[in-house]
Order: sequence, then C-alpha cells, then structure tokens
Amino acid sequence: MPRIVQLLASPVHRYVGRPADGPAPAPPGELVEEVRIRAGLGIVGDRYFGKPAHREASVTVIAQESLPPGADLVQVRRNVLTAGIAVDELVGSVLTLDSGEGPVRLRVNRPAHPCAWMDVTVGPGAWKALRGRGGVRCTPLNDGVLRVGPVDVTVEG
Repeated sequence: MPRIVQLLASPVHRYVGRPADGPAPAPPGELVEEVRIRAGLGIVGDRYFGKPAHREASVTVIAQESLPPGADLVQVRRNVLTAGIAVDELVGSVLTLDSGEGPVRLRVNRPAHPCAWMDVTVGPGAWKALRGRGGVRCTPLNDGVLRVGPVDVTVEG
C-alpha cells in the first residue's frame, strides 16, 4: 500500500553558498507528522510558502525508492517522501493524495533536479545517482492536510 513516509516543512534554507562549506544546521521540528497545504501557495510554515518565484514548485515530492538506504527529507530538502508511488513518472499529471483528511490535488509541473549538495548531505555519488529520480515540483490545487501513514493515490492525465 502506498504511504507517506515523512513530511518536511522547514522555515529556512539550509544550502547556502558552496557545498564544500557544508549546510546550515537543521532547525528543530522541521520533520512533522502532518502539513497544511494551501492552494497555489504551498505548505504552511515552509520556506517556499507564498513565494511568487516558487508558486509552481511550492510542494516537492520524492519517492523513497529513489533514495539510498537511510537517506531522508532533511538531507534532500523535499517536502513529501512517499513509498509505493513512482512520482518521477508523473510530470504533466495531477497527483491526488488522501491520507484521511480529504484529497489533496497536486499539479506535477516538472522534475526536481538534484544539485551538488546531494554529494555532501546524502553521500558521495548521490548527485549523479539522483538524476532523473530527484522527485517532482508541484503546485497545490486545493487546500488540505497530508499526514504520515497510508495514503490513497489517484493520478489524472
């Protein structure tokens, strides 16, 4: 059964400057059990919420199957970690996730390409290994709540 494995809502950017300098410390509490999503704005409390430059990429989703064992959202800086959903194949679709609070519809706009930071935060070779598997950038189409745990999934388009 498909699942939401982790959720991240971080108020700060951690990857500033050069990867060789290392990331800024992770703020406490950025991994959460649920997130509130607002249509066209993103995840309440996240660093990209309501930012005009990120409206089409305000929610990022990545498949756990794409990550090496032990890697998590704190390292890859995506918002939703799923299991059992091939999210990288959904560009151009509408992904609907329902974790019990009603459906959350996400327009999957484009791939979330990995960057050189992945070799620092996940491990050497991660940047190359995540190419084509770095998740997707989405626009939320309705308000809703996502929770960690089992999720009903539908895909349109």
